[in-house]
Amino acid sequence: MPSAGWDGPGRKRVRFEPGEDFARALDAEDGLAPLRDEFLIPASGSGRARVYLAGHSLGLQPRRAKAYIEQELADWERLGVEGHFKARNPWFSYHELVAEPMARVVGAKAGEVVVMNTLTVNLHLMLASFYRPTQGRSAILMESGAFPSDRYAAASQIRYHGFDPETSLLELSPRAGEHTLRTQDMLDSIRENGPRVALVLLGQVNFLTGQAFDSAAVVEEARRQGCAVGFDLAHAAGNLELQLHDWAPDFAVWCGYKYLNSGPGGLGGCFVHERHGRGDSLPRLAGWWGHNKATRFAMPAEFDPLAGAEGWQLSNPPIFPLASLRASLELFDRATMPALRRKSERLTAYLEFLIGRLPAGFCRLITPSDPAQRGCQLSVRIGVDAKALVERLAEAGFICDLRPPDILRLAPVPLYNSFMDVHRLASALAQHAHAPSAPVR
Repeated sequence: MPSAGWDGPGRKRVRFEPGEDFARALDAEDGLAPLRDEFLIPASGSGRARVYLAGHSLGLQPRRAKAYIEQELADWERLGVEGHFKARNPWFSYHELVAEPMARVVGAKAGEVVVMNTLTVNLHLMLASFYRPTQGRSAILMESGAFPSDRYAAASQIRYHGFDPETSLLELSPRAGEHTLRTQDMLDSIRENGPRVALVLLGQVNFLTGQAFDSAAVVEEARRQGCAVGFDLAHAAGNLELQLHDWAPDFAVWCGYKYLNSGPGGLGGCFVHERHGRGDSLPRLAGWWGHNKATRFAMPAEFDPLAGAEGWQLSNPPIFPLASLRASLELFDRATMPALRRKSERLTAYLEFLIGRLPAGFCRLITPSDPAQRGCQLSVRIGVDAKALVERLAEAGFICDLRPPDILRLAPVPLYNSFMDVHRLASALAQHAHAPSAPVR
């Protein structure tokens, strides 16, 4: 029977149906469907495209990435060092080609964004500037269950400044029996601990549960308490409609290889709000590519930082990873984030609807059902042998992700996943679904 699901920018209830014809009809009316052909989708041994639902871990390769990288290889072959200024896209300024498209993805001004390094490197650079602990205000407040690299970075910075993570690393935990954080609990914790918190550092979208936080409310309360605010957008950039400039955190960092499809280990991004544009009063770890372009090659002894996020650059950027990212960002501009988000809400709601039809006790959704509190990822706690289930899915042509012991992460990405992908997955799950010996919690 048809059933209701969340859908659309107004988040109204709509009717979904379980049949394959309904999935095909949704694909037929999808204006973004042609973008799927712009990506290389892994194939099975028979040559059939596999169903790829792991974009939360590594995005697919844009078709143009190879040509863009080969162009730079050809210019390197033809020009050598002169490619810095004479290449078709001069390497000296190549990173500027992706600044405005990236800013559109994260809702920022172009001068507030720079593509450089990888995520944790950028996080340390931002912590060097914005984590300014004092004896009375030394704590970093973050969610429990944050991605381990964030926790490692935060704890190491606390130790570096002579404090103890046991007392200066505060973690927000869900209530007993719950999987996700309540917004009011988060705000209450910021308010209660505010006088001793130097920095609020949140994942924005939690990597494990897929929960998206109320960024605007968090920034407002943190600033009211005198705390600096930073976001890790690894699972949010290219996934949610972000408004970094308007929300006005002090900084944000993200990787490019998940929803932004920049390739394995691809370059990350960094946001510094324009109120810190000069950053003259902030400490920073400086490098020559953050120096004034007009005098950079004069090699002056004193560092003269560029205005905006570019001033936090250290070294000249790697061109091949930039070329790959550029190929992907062109597709984001072609689609636009509002349109991608509209499709994502419908695609994920459809997956939720189909999962809800599986046998009782087989699995339990731990990602919020409210689209405002999630991106495209759904995390599902499996009540049977989850490892064996994922292996069977892989044999059947499905690429998804298991977080031991029992959490299956599924991400229907609107750039390249279809409604038929979702239907095929749900059908495969139904083939293997049976009630567990004990109810899933």
